[in-house]
Amino acid sequence: MEYNFREIEEKWHKRWKEMEVYKVSNSSAKPKYYVLDMFPYPSGAGLHVGHPLGYIASDIFARFKRLNGFNVLHPMGFDNFGLPAEQYAIETGQHPAVTTKKNMARYREQLDKIGLSFDWSREVLTSDPKFYKWTQWIFLKLFSSWYNPAINKAEPIEKLIAVFEKGGYKGDDNVPTFSKEDWKKYSEKEKSDLLFNFRLAYLSETMVNWCPKLGTVLANDEVKDGVSERGGYPVERKLMPQWSLRITAYAERLINDLNTLDWPENIKDTQRNWIGKSEGTSLKFAIDGHNESIEVFTTRPDTVFGVTFVTLAPENELVNKITTPERKAEVTAYIDSVKNKSERERQAEVKKVTGVFTGAHVIHPFTNKKVQVWVGEYVLAGYGTGAVMGVPAHDSRDHAFAKHFGLEIKQVIEPLVQEPQTPKGASNTAPPQSPFRGLGLNEESHDAKEGKCINSDFLNGLEVKAAIKKAIEEIEKRGLGKGKVNYRLRDAAFGRQRYWGEPIPVYYKDGVPYPLPESELPLVLPEINEFKPTETGDPPLARAKNWKYQGKYDYEFTTMPGWAGSSWYYLRYEDPNNDKELASPNAIKYWQNIDFYIGGAEHVTGHLLYVRFWTKFLFDYNLIPFSEPAQKLVNQGMIQGRSSFAYYKKEGDTFTFVSADKAEPTLAKARVDISFVKDDVLNIEPFKKWREEYANAKFVFDGKFICTNEVEKMSKSKYNVVNPDQIIEQYGADTLRMYEMFLGPIELSKPWSTQGISGVHSFLKKLWRVFFNESEAIALSDAEPAPAELKILHKTIKKVKEDIERLSLNTSVSAFMICLNELSDLKCNKRAIMEPLLISLSPFAPFITEEIWNTLGHKESILNASYPKYNEAYLTESTFAYPVSFNGKTRFTIELPIDMSKEQVEKEVMASEAAKKWIQENPVKKVIVVPKKIVNIVM
Repeated sequence: MEYNFREIEEKWHKRWKEMEVYKVSNSSAKPKYYVLDMFPYPSGAGLHVGHPLGYIASDIFARFKRLNGFNVLHPMGFDNFGLPAEQYAIETGQHPAVTTKKNMARYREQLDKIGLSFDWSREVLTSDPKFYKWTQWIFLKLFSSWYNPAINKAEPIEKLIAVFEKGGYKGDDNVPTFSKEDWKKYSEKEKSDLLFNFRLAYLSETMVNWCPKLGTVLANDEVKDGVSERGGYPVERKLMPQWSLRITAYAERLINDLNTLDWPENIKDTQRNWIGKSEGTSLKFAIDGHNESIEVFTTRPDTVFGVTFVTLAPENELVNKITTPERKAEVTAYIDSVKNKSERERQAEVKKVTGVFTGAHVIHPFTNKKVQVWVGEYVLAGYGTGAVMGVPAHDSRDHAFAKHFGLEIKQVIEPLVQEPQTPKGASNTAPPQSPFRGLGLNEESHDAKEGKCINSDFLNGLEVKAAIKKAIEEIEKRGLGKGKVNYRLRDAAFGRQRYWGEPIPVYYKDGVPYPLPESELPLVLPEINEFKPTETGDPPLARAKNWKYQGKYDYEFTTMPGWAGSSWYYLRYEDPNNDKELASPNAIKYWQNIDFYIGGAEHVTGHLLYVRFWTKFLFDYNLIPFSEPAQKLVNQGMIQGRSSFAYYKKEGDTFTFVSADKAEPTLAKARVDISFVKDDVLNIEPFKKWREEYANAKFVFDGKFICTNEVEKMSKSKYNVVNPDQIIEQYGADTLRMYEMFLGPIELSKPWSTQGISGVHSFLKKLWRVFFNESEAIALSDAEPAPAELKILHKTIKKVKEDIERLSLNTSVSAFMICLNELSDLKCNKRAIMEPLLISLSPFAPFITEEIWNTLGHKESILNASYPKYNEAYLTESTFAYPVSFNGKTRFTIELPIDMSKEQVEKEVMASEAAKKWIQENPVKKVIVVPKKIVNIVM
């Protein structure tokens, strides 16, 4: 009976859908287990073979947990708001909803072909008003909340207003002191503006990444090398009114709670660094000739006497105020040259030093000496105060800046190092050292927080730790600043100047934003006739006709970012059809947070931070009983593409392509669609038809035209995409599933290659033949299994179970292959062996195992079987396979009891037919027996 994978897979696609085998209930006597893949965005290109890697891994884990008695929630939906569909709408006029519907259908078709066990009855779409009603509800909750540091959690803003009404406010760095009488006198707008300093969702003038081509603001993680990640369009820094979420209020909890999570350490470290906690002090430098001061934040107040310059961020509003007339043109030109760089880009450019002197000075707060004020792009407006004190002897970036511009480098920390000793009898011919005692501080800075203070007045002689404490005390005593904790993390830009997103449920009355009443949610995205910004630069929603609150008040025209819905979607899967609340308390209590979350590491500073933030906020209001979204996180690596290139030279409009074995390496390379290439050999005719400019191209080669290749990210733009549909058509979904796991550890990236895929397919065909004979009858035997067969089975069950639990799925595939080979050598076709093997294989190859299971007479799906338990008794070694050598060369093996004596081993070996064959008439000089190792016969 032939293994007809196409027929089998089509049959079970249909049957599983009819039987609703993946549908789960919110109530069960079984323990729950929640497996989730990160929300996919349905692109027009569909899936390539790299996309299913994480889906297959999570599916294997979900099926495995179900077989082990868990009620498994394994849902799927689509994050279908976003820029790609909107950009396509701007270019073609096609509504984004039409585009995403078509893309989702394609994704769903491909995902189903792979045999993924998603409960599609729980599907959620971010663009569905029934879903984004609750995204808007959470926004309103954020808008109506502030973070109370006294109780370290969010609470209603009304509680803060009550404090203002009762006793006013003592003031802080951002809000001036006011009395309760002042509060009563404030206008609605004044109160609104003041409260925006506290609300968790607030409107402010913010420096943003503005992309004119896309017509929207982009988050820092959406900008790479000064251009948008989507489309590669130029991005500029611009001050705009912007809705933001105060994620910084949760910075400390976001850092501390990482310690409770079973997440990869590199992911946790990246988040810690992104949040960037630092402890230090503020410090004010009075500006010479002005009634203002420059405030810096420093973690090294012990080095204050080493300050030789102060640097402002290009965006700092003081730059224009203090720059002297003769320096104005140069400073303005410099700011224009750096304003379009993202903060990430500026942080990355450590080797490139740029800056300009403003002509202004500050007065050193302790020495009263004048210190130059510069502007430098390495200072970021959003971190600290947008100004730094330059201590070039003890900070590497300040050092590079000072060296480049010839500024003074003053040592104030003497490192705790021993002077090099001159060996006995040797002469010391080294030249005199600099005042930095051989440490080369003119060449590099000493940044370490260790050593003693020198040249530092009241700090002299103190070690760094004590000096930091003393300096902060003195700064606070003199009213120059205050000790504080700072974070690199910025508040999250929330408004986007685009159409295809959740409307922000706010309307404006007399210039004051008001929240929409909850009873009027959802605020549905209106229809518009054009999807680009208006001629006056307003967002696309400004085009909506008659779209006003109560017919007279403008709604907010910006929409929410792509990450809004994905910051809470995992909760909606728990109760997707609830129209009264985002999810019922009972459903949340049962499913809790995600047990197993899988997705790409590229989300570490975006989605994974935002979803943790929203989870903590909902926890603060007792809406959920946990403060982290996912207890365990796995980042799958990428399956990379193998791109093909052809060397060429061009004369006029004529291309001449040169085979790689004849090309000079200096020739240019053109990308070649991999569909024209097999084993690096180019099929020239379809390649010529591919592009109009190649139609009359010339080709230089002998016999075969050889392309060169590179391993890189699989992408449509690189023409190296392999469609999983093609693999499924040729080999079947079970082969694709097992082969993607077989390629290597799930966490690592690896290049796509089909060299081993036929071996996986052969394994499945071999498995099929064990169960069915040539007459299509079931070929299993009901005989009792032999000890050797039981040992092979239970060894495999144990290994695969342990492999799945640690997600070492590549070695599981190898274990199945070894097992089947060993059982085949024993000609084993016994039901007591093969059925448990079938169950353990089913998470990896669900189609073939379901078909065989059903044919064997089982009425229920193999999904409802119980995962076989291994028996340690069968794994205990009772025999040993002795390799038998003749004059040092192994000729055969013989299985003997493990406790057999040396003498008996020798006797059994010498009596064997295999030994007699090799000895024949030759005299045996010696027999060496090493127990449980080897037998060597010397002739």
